[in-house]
Amino acid sequence: MFRGSIVALVTPMHADGAVDWESLRRLVDWHVEQGTHGIVATGTTGESATLGFEEHDLVIKEIVSAARGRLPVIAGTGANNTDEAIRLTRDAKEDGADACLLVTPYYNKPTQEGLYQHFLAIARAVDIPQVLYNVPGRTACDMLPETVERLSKVPNIVGLKEATGSVERVRELQERCGPDFDIISGDDGTALELMLAGGHGDISVTANVAPARMVAMCNAALEGDADRARALNDELDPLHRDLFIESSPIPVKWALYEMGMMDRGIRLPLTPLSAPAQERLRETLRAQGLLEA
Repeated sequence: MFRGSIVALVTPMHADGAVDWESLRRLVDWHVEQGTHGIVATGTTGESATLGFEEHDLVIKEIVSAARGRLPVIAGTGANNTDEAIRLTRDAKEDGADACLLVTPYYNKPTQEGLYQHFLAIARAVDIPQVLYNVPGRTACDMLPETVERLSKVPNIVGLKEATGSVERVRELQERCGPDFDIISGDDGTALELMLAGGHGDISVTANVAPARMVAMCNAALEGDADRARALNDELDPLHRDLFIESSPIPVKWALYEMGMMDRGIRLPLTPLSAPAQERLRETLRAQGLLEA
């Protein structure tokens, strides 16, 4: 259902933290022009943790409106409170999202049965395609392949964003869930190998700053052209690395500001990129042709 380079879109903000709506619309248009295959709105990279309910809805609505059906919009609606996740998912459907992305509950460390019941409840409550999201490095919660297999049998659970970086995990998931269940990378550094192993795409931070090149790399990988995909990915690797020099989305928001794409705002508890990290990332952006030398 979902393929290729799917940008994990930032939420542009002014210096005072207010959402920068004009830049948000401009970013969506840019991604359409660059050939990006899809947008994730209000995900981790979109600072969903600091958006209120009303802001969350407004950001999704604005992205859907700006996209105008030209590419699919997947709304991040996960929460560690099942009722809250249902509310966010229901609202996203009303806002016009094509699908929802649901992260595993963070902090409360549910059992595998708890994870199954959590996602099953959301799927039953809201009839919209849903993509699960496993990122134990952020949530301290790892959804195991056997749990994903159980959930893959739920009709409107259509895929998984897998951010462990483990190709072995991906192969096991494919065997358990079958070819019609979308397995999408959530880790730019290992996305190429995941796609060459049979994965379907990448929900990408790097695509925020180099969208056309991420599209080309993903297309080559999905077409089975491993040599070209690896060559393209080798060129992108410094971005995969340095856009995580500090907690994401700190570096990517700073990069987009430096590129003149949006204002500099970011919300606490995240802080602006530190001076030493700015120097390193600026050098990388220049080497990548994204800033003037």
